[in-house]
Amino acid sequence: MTCVIVDYGSGNLRSAAKALERAARAGGRDEAILVTGDPETVAKADRLVLPGVGAFGDCLAGLEAVPGLRDAIDEVARVRARPFLGICVGLQLMAERGLEHGVHPGFGWIGGEVRALEPADPHLKVPQMGWNELILGEQADHPLLGGLPKAAHVYFVHSYHLVASRGDDVLARADYGGPIVAMAGRDNLAGTQFHPEKSQSAGLAILGNFLTWRP
Repeated sequence: MTCVIVDYGSGNLRSAAKALERAARAGGRDEAILVTGDPETVAKADRLVLPGVGAFGDCLAGLEAVPGLRDAIDEVARVRARPFLGICVGLQLMAERGLEHGVHPGFGWIGGEVRALEPADPHLKVPQMGWNELILGEQADHPLLGGLPKAAHVYFVHSYHLVASRGDDVLARADYGGPIVAMAGRDNLAGTQFHPEKSQSAGLAILGNFLTWRP
């Protein structure tokens, strides 16, 4: 089995790879973790991780600058319906559109749009940088959330967030001057606004769950 982390010039690839390797070892799984931007290799992945750091439009442009890469991602996630995990902007790209520095079309996998973070408490800074509690709701039984404590804390770095149009697509929230989507997904697709690779035990648990996920 091969878990591919998509390399398109935007993302904390080394940290993500090391965290997934550690999660695989902890679970005694023989899972190859591969970082690549080669479309042919991506299209053959058993699992796919799409990281993203920076602006929505820049990440989208980075993907589209590699011929065949966007189609390869669609092949794995939509045609073959293999497990897919978006991290940070990787989650945001799953939305219908992003509103960061203009209007940019997303993948359209999750209903909603990515808007600027505007906490109701003026003392809260943007970007949100640091630990925040993961609030599990109706989707608390999702396989990626298995084994997490009720008060799990995860690490965020973001100025924009997904505003989902369907509550059923929200797997977990956090509170930052109001509720924000921390995890979203449907079917074989999932994404985290936080960085599981930086979230210590909670993040490793989620990554470990992803490596055993059979949607």
